[in-house]
Amino acid sequence: MSSRSASKKRLIPLPVQMLIGLALGIGCGMFAPALATKLMPVGTAFVQAVKMIVVPLVFTAITLGIYQMGHNARALGRVSAISLIYFFIATLVSIVIGLGLNAIFHPGLGANLAAAHASAKPIAASVDWTKFFLEMIPSNIFAAMSGSNLLPVLVFAVLLGLALSAIGERAKPLVGVLDALMGAVFKLTDWIISLSPLAIFAIISWLFATQGVGTILALVKLVGTMYLGLGVLLVLFWILLKAIGEKPLETTRAIGEPVILAFATRSSEATLPLHMEKLITMGVPKAIASVVLPLGYAFNRDGSIMYFALAVGFLADAYHVPLDMPTLLSIVLVTTLASKGSANVPSGGLVAIAMVLTTIGVPIEALAIIAGVDAFLDMGRTAINVFSNTVAIKLVMKLAGIAYESPEAVQAALAAESSSASTGGHAHGQEFA
Repeated sequence: MSSRSASKKRLIPLPVQMLIGLALGIGCGMFAPALATKLMPVGTAFVQAVKMIVVPLVFTAITLGIYQMGHNARALGRVSAISLIYFFIATLVSIVIGLGLNAIFHPGLGANLAAAHASAKPIAASVDWTKFFLEMIPSNIFAAMSGSNLLPVLVFAVLLGLALSAIGERAKPLVGVLDALMGAVFKLTDWIISLSPLAIFAIISWLFATQGVGTILALVKLVGTMYLGLGVLLVLFWILLKAIGEKPLETTRAIGEPVILAFATRSSEATLPLHMEKLITMGVPKAIASVVLPLGYAFNRDGSIMYFALAVGFLADAYHVPLDMPTLLSIVLVTTLASKGSANVPSGGLVAIAMVLTTIGVPIEALAIIAGVDAFLDMGRTAINVFSNTVAIKLVMKLAGIAYESPEAVQAALAAESSSASTGGHAHGQEFA
């Protein structure tokens, strides 16, 4: 059964349940902090359960997607090229928005620099690029699957998909196993996501109990400016959807559950299984969703990138570092590179900002100023990251000339996945000419 079918049987739709959990969590965190601090294990268990299925989903989805598209190298190359070009352009636009908002509002002027001396976890100042590229090639795929870095799993899945496509009929037994596994993962996703309102309640209540609204008020101008920037990005995405013949509000409603989940958990990984299933129910061919979405989660993080640029401008103003044209160009260049290289580094967002700060001469200790509100900032930018990748897939399909699957085909595919999960059979996704 798909999550869409399940939601129809609920008295209260899942997105509404999520919002109720969010609101109750805020109330519990503010008015019953002693209780709220004891609820975090519930949220942690939920996030770990979702992360448990991320690797098998990414591995099977990308392998099958590349296999299905591998019969036509031209189609695969076209989709990949369009995706990467769009990711690069979206990155530049996001950086310009972040720097532009900082130039207009200057939220960093008058910031309390005494906070810079507060204790904070040590953060790496740079990314080892040689190590980054070498780690993309897994020396042991099973060890890579047990780690937190999805890039080597992605690389192996792409190569395996191409290899399966190259050996023809001999690939079908393994393809059937992978397809059944993917169907089972989707079913497991349904079960886990049904618990998301309770998890959202636990996570949000803990967040407000431990950090409090006072943390936000201390840096309210930065928080407000960043959420304004996310609003600007959202409007641009709506305009882009309208320009390619899509319905912005309908798309927003259709993808609401993954966006709310991303906002509450602050984890893109936690939304990936649900996000992919929603795209398929919207008519996106499985082969497209399986290839473009994991790439987007790794390389298309528009909300985060906009914030990186804004945060660097904020801290530069706080330390009275002049943002002249050479400095601005350095920020654009280094932020573009850092946002890609830090995607799977622990505290990756702070690492990316630290890399840019060292380039323009701002002490890395300045990160302590914004570290206190980073969790609240992370909620919004993660939600926009999820929405931006939905827009990316729709744009790629439009430019590559790929049609949506009919509702009948979508329901048939979902039914086949459910059947394959229980019987061990397999269903093949759409191939492209």
